[in-house]
Amino acid sequence: MFDIGFTELMIIAIVGLVVIGPERLPKVARTVGHMLGRLQRYVGDVKSDIQREMHLEDLKKLQKEMTDSARDLENGLRTQAASVKADLDDTAKAVGGAAAGVAAENSIAAPADDALAALKDAERAIAQTVADDIAASQAPPPRDDNQLDLGLDAEASATPPKKESKA
Repeated sequence: MFDIGFTELMIIAIVGLVVIGPERLPKVARTVGHMLGRLQRYVGDVKSDIQREMHLEDLKKLQKEMTDSARDLENGLRTQAASVKADLDDTAKAVGGAAAGVAAENSIAAPADDALAALKDAERAIAQTVADDIAASQAPPPRDDNQLDLGLDAEASATPPKKESKA
């Protein structure tokens, strides 16, 4: 990173020895090492927080896009249903008869209402799937079940082992 060679390190060590003194030099070097370690951990934590926030932001953006596309689909289907209903109403009126008009309106209204209900159910399912994906991304990692069970849990330690009796 800094392109420091062995000779530069030796010069720095000699200057440090002269300026700080041989008694305090190990203590100062240890303190500097601890501070550098803390700095590296802090930088790593900040990087992981930033990455987590970016991932969360991407998931929120995806959820918004899915909700918008579901809304667009719902609006498109409603317009289609309204235009089909209007066409069928016009056709029913053209065929004539009040009874035929009433029967056609009832037969059209039920499928249109069923289509709108199915559309709302699909929108809820999409929103739930996106919410589940976001929740799954924030869940803790799964437990590793490949570990050997030693039976050291609380229940096993509470009950004493049974002694075999000779009969």
